[in-house]
Amino acid sequence: MSGEEARLAFLEWLGRERRAAPLTVEAYSADIAGFLGFLTQHLGGEPDLAALAALRAADLRAWLAAEAAAGAGNATRARHLAAVRSFFRFLARRQGVDNPALKLIATPRGKRPVPRALGTGQAREVTERIAEMSDAAAMQARDTALFTLLYGCGLRIAEALALDVRDAPDAVLRVVGKGGKERIVPVLPAVREAVAAWLALHPDRQPDSPLFLGARGGRLDPAVAQRTLRNFRRLSGLPEHATPHALRHSFATHLLAGGADLRAIQDLLGHASLSTTQRYTAVDEARLMEVWRKAHPRA
Repeated sequence: MSGEEARLAFLEWLGRERRAAPLTVEAYSADIAGFLGFLTQHLGGEPDLAALAALRAADLRAWLAAEAAAGAGNATRARHLAAVRSFFRFLARRQGVDNPALKLIATPRGKRPVPRALGTGQAREVTERIAEMSDAAAMQARDTALFTLLYGCGLRIAEALALDVRDAPDAVLRVVGKGGKERIVPVLPAVREAVAAWLALHPDRQPDSPLFLGARGGRLDPAVAQRTLRNFRRLSGLPEHATPHALRHSFATHLLAGGADLRAIQDLLGHASLSTTQRYTAVDEARLMEVWRKAHPRA
């Protein structure tokens, strides 16, 4: 069996037996075809099952190096390697092709993007002027309360919109985050005041009613909140990364800049791992370097 015949058999198995989505099958098809195309040039001919079984770790590293030279980043190469590994697992089960060299290849590690926070003035502008996006007093109060809560407590948009009236913050706010993990976040007076102003106009203050209502009386859709901020940032000249999630990033970044402990920020954000929170140190270092470049006479 040729490598191409093996690829087609793998794709048929993936689609029919594993019932993978068409786009998934298409992606695997392209990834395996690229791998086999490299081997055809690297080995001097189209590989068959025997050639695939005989591949060395050096051959696989040469393939990944060629991908990098062609401009593929670590995340892309990691995805391609995952596809090849799935292909070889299929060959091992169906064709008895066992190649231990794959176990010697480390998955390329992609860099996690640095969180993009707003400046303190930009974050304050959102919370103080977002009401301008609506003519109705109730909607003005709702939007002000929502975005003040995101920035003042570092919530994810889904966490904020999952709150009910009974959850309205007092001195502290109980938040249920990813994986059902609960955390307690202290609430600033400005946040309490904004939420109280909205509750005074809330049309349905039953304890189990959504804290943030949409136009039809149901729970506010995240897309509506995102669109509101998108329209505001364009009218106000704010950067394109001014999103609801950027307010959460801003909460963490501004706390860190003010001297807050990383462990405390981890607890406030509900991160399972400190390494996730440590990404904010890169933001702070970048800010310090920018200040240095602007202020130091020898910069």
